[in-house]
Amino acid sequence: MLTQVGAPIAAGASVSAKSNAPWWQHAVFYEIYPRSFKDSNGDGIGDINGITSKLDYLHDLGIDAIWLTPCYPSPQVDFGYDIADYCAIAPEYGTMADFDRLVAEAKKRNIKIVMDFVVNHTSDKHPWFLASASSKTDPKRDWYIWRDGKNGGPPNNWQSLFGHSAWKLDPKTNQYYYHFFYAEQPDLNWRNPELRKAMMEVAKFWLKRGVAGFRLDAVGCLFEDTELHDNPVLPGTNAYGDPNTEYKYNDQYPEVHDIMRELRSVLDAFPGADHPVLIGETAGPDVKKISSMYGANLDEIQLPMNFFFAYANKRSAVDFRKLVGEWDANPAKGWPLYFFSNHDQIRHYVRYGNGTNNDAIAKLMAAMLLTIRGTPLMYYGEELGMENNDPKRVEDVFDPIGKIGWPKEKGRDGERTPMQWTAGEHAGFSTAKPWLNPPASFTSHNVEAESKEPNSLLNVYKKLIAMRTKEPFKTGSYEPINTKDENVFAYLRKEGSSKAVVVLNFSDKKQTFKPEIGGADFGAAEKNVLLKEGVAEATGGSVVLEPFGVYIAELK
Repeated sequence: MLTQVGAPIAAGASVSAKSNAPWWQHAVFYEIYPRSFKDSNGDGIGDINGITSKLDYLHDLGIDAIWLTPCYPSPQVDFGYDIADYCAIAPEYGTMADFDRLVAEAKKRNIKIVMDFVVNHTSDKHPWFLASASSKTDPKRDWYIWRDGKNGGPPNNWQSLFGHSAWKLDPKTNQYYYHFFYAEQPDLNWRNPELRKAMMEVAKFWLKRGVAGFRLDAVGCLFEDTELHDNPVLPGTNAYGDPNTEYKYNDQYPEVHDIMRELRSVLDAFPGADHPVLIGETAGPDVKKISSMYGANLDEIQLPMNFFFAYANKRSAVDFRKLVGEWDANPAKGWPLYFFSNHDQIRHYVRYGNGTNNDAIAKLMAAMLLTIRGTPLMYYGEELGMENNDPKRVEDVFDPIGKIGWPKEKGRDGERTPMQWTAGEHAGFSTAKPWLNPPASFTSHNVEAESKEPNSLLNVYKKLIAMRTKEPFKTGSYEPINTKDENVFAYLRKEGSSKAVVVLNFSDKKQTFKPEIGGADFGAAEKNVLLKEGVAEATGGSVVLEPFGVYIAELK
């Protein structure tokens, strides 16, 4: 049942003190996997009306924008990332009217909706591909990548990211089509001008419906080598039993910048739009490569995703200081975006936890995510301390990655389990058996229980997000301090007369820390404690932090 979605609610996030700062620069983004957030009709699958029913929760948390993973019609081979219609809503998630209502109700709460735009490929059931595959002379033949075989086999040795050859033979036309991902996800040919035009029209379709921008999926692999050179072979085999290869000739081609500039121009020119945003899935080998996606004139993707945070499995003050420093100094001078977890990565509550202090560690990581300079992107349920619930048997696996790669690769089901609303049956997600089971910890880590506990992880997230609505945390500068300390990551945030210090103990030992704040005595400079988690004392110019302690203070 939908609850309290009719009445307008006052805007939750204030406008930046810097008048030229766009909304996405000081927003908190929240990724929702629609299948797993809230089931409104009792079929065990989350849906759009379920999301609408929980907008008040998101508003209370302080969320400014929702990134919806794909909710388009799809055969669900890759759970929505195989799209059969870019301009419709999958029946299992609702109707277009339901989506329009979600956008309208979110707007009343000053929450924006960002759509996942899968730009690299479609489903093999998409009408475009069905036409393309029907004949070598079909007008849409060149909308996809078709090639003749070589020596009785595929055109070259390129491999799918999900195992085996990246080419599939079509017996009808006796040519191979290219698929960087599953065979059911044929790659689009972005060198075709008609295809480019059609995809720009898709963007306009959703902008007209009020979305605030797009998260672009798999941006790096839009182009491939036209001469089809073989990729270099590396030692060993992968989870699928294939030889390891370097993705040299089918990833990270510079032509992608032309597409990003064109798409960005469509967004910037759209009538009545409020600084629409492009978030890019821009995994790359280094900060320089990823930051190139901002564009030479900051005219491409506003928020390339910093995957180095998501890939960091080691809980280290030294490593995170280095990562933040590298990104803060990126040559493009673009605005950073940080995240720890998403629908493809093991939840960071598990990655960084030690089994004993997981909640304290989660508070530590939240404090860093929400106080460093940049835009934070949360993954649904991280504010509760949601854990992975990985399948124990191959028979229980839904994700094709796990089905193909078991047991070396168990897939991504574990990080996609239902949102934990209550300690009741099915974690309050559905009245029916859910498509995936929540982890056993849902009985203690859920919205209902944590809302009542003042010092819960959920309430610490709320405090930190509220802190971000004011300077210096909104748009202020970042300045690391005590940079030789191997256990404590500390930094200053400054904007005008507003100053604050953040002290984070990454170690499992008590630390006595004296902040170096430009020669001033910390004790005298301290004005107001904003957050104190696991702090034994703060006197005499020093802070004594318990293991994984957090200390945030406003300075004079």
